[in-house]
Amino acid sequence: MSVYDAAIRGSSPRRHRRYLIAAATAALTLLASMFMFLTPADAQQNGFHVVGRNLVDGNGNTFVMRGSTHPHTWFQNQNNAIRDMAALGANTVRVVLSSGHRGGSVTTAQQITGIINQCKQNKVVCVLEVHDTTGYGEEAGAATLAQAVAYWNSVKSALVGQERYVLINIGNEPVGNSNPGQWTQATINAVQGMRSNGFKHTLVVDAPNWGQDWTNTMRSNAPQIFNADSQRNTVFSIHMYEVYSSSSAVTSYFNAFQQMNLPLIVGEYGNFHNGQSVAWQTIQSEAQSRGIGWIAWSWSGDGVGLSQVTDFNPSQMTTWGQQVFNSQYGIRNTSRPASIFSGGGDPTTTPPPQGSGQIVGAASNRCLDLPNSTSGTQAQLWDCSAQRTGQAWTRTAAGELRVNGKCLDAEGAGSADGTRAVLWDCHGGSNQKWTVNANGTIASNATGKCLDADSRGTANGTRIILWSCNGGTNQRWTLN
Repeated sequence: MSVYDAAIRGSSPRRHRRYLIAAATAALTLLASMFMFLTPADAQQNGFHVVGRNLVDGNGNTFVMRGSTHPHTWFQNQNNAIRDMAALGANTVRVVLSSGHRGGSVTTAQQITGIINQCKQNKVVCVLEVHDTTGYGEEAGAATLAQAVAYWNSVKSALVGQERYVLINIGNEPVGNSNPGQWTQATINAVQGMRSNGFKHTLVVDAPNWGQDWTNTMRSNAPQIFNADSQRNTVFSIHMYEVYSSSSAVTSYFNAFQQMNLPLIVGEYGNFHNGQSVAWQTIQSEAQSRGIGWIAWSWSGDGVGLSQVTDFNPSQMTTWGQQVFNSQYGIRNTSRPASIFSGGGDPTTTPPPQGSGQIVGAASNRCLDLPNSTSGTQAQLWDCSAQRTGQAWTRTAAGELRVNGKCLDAEGAGSADGTRAVLWDCHGGSNQKWTVNANGTIASNATGKCLDADSRGTANGTRIILWSCNGGTNQRWTLN
């Protein structure tokens, strides 16, 4: 966990690791009931992948992480943590594993299988990370990234075929403050080593400087790392603690990756660390507006003030937990499940190539609906029902949203706020093509304006219009 491994900008390298959490000795109990999942070939074809700055799931839909961290390796008997985070709305759980280099017990392939099955059953994406690399170069006994790659290869049997559900965070905070420049080549070697070993997963790489990258080593070398990946399927992870005490530090870092068009997540962050406040509100609000995923540290057992609940009990939520889950841009208000889990059915069902199903409003929890199939009919909100054919949308490769054999259309190719969203015969015009953005908005390719529940309405019959995009919940949708 990085909150024990603080990096202070401009200070001499220091060891900050404070393991205040006692290792539990009980092994993770395997789940009694198992599911049958996709074959490895299917999973590799339909797994997570990077498109520009976005992480895209196996259904072809953008996925934005909103989650927390389960310190599994230290609390192997806490078998309800993933379930409890999911119940509070998390769509991602980052799980701490151990390769045994730091003296802890090695997380086995059998345990990893149990963890992945818990994630699947609770419909959350697993980000698995090996923690023993933390602070290499400063922390005694820390593993190298090469040793982390060897560990992943040793548990490969649990991971191949799970590309649809699992991302691999190669090594937590793999370099401290001493000689952070070594991070670049070590990370290139690690990414290429994972590919040489046959891993097809989306890979996540943590920054040096105990994850905080105050030397901008990851920021400066990210294109080189990304291009070294033969699959172009690497996501960059920044850990935001006291180095990011100001809003400007957060936005500057986000801006850099946006300008490079490279995928970034906040792999860890807190609200306070090493005696300094962290700009957590800016992290959340800016991540929401930019479609950047984040994973907060830590669900429980932290020991230095960043536990979100006390004693793994979700009914005892701390102030930090309230900020993570219940703030304006926290998990409850911004998290959307990966579309691979939508609908409540078997998550192994092979999805249609471009995606189809209901489109659900974030504010109303009602569906984008066409009450009939007559051209010119305005779209509306209505209670979601599998019996209403006007809610069975198909998203085509061309960017059309089709229902009842016709297309959703910005009426008359209008560009003004208030233009009606209507059903019309498909003709291939740009006013019938839509972009699904990372923040859940759906924008017209013709004008860039967003589908909007008129006057922020949530009732049945609320009309759907186009309006200048503002990120409001009445403009955010989930494609199920």
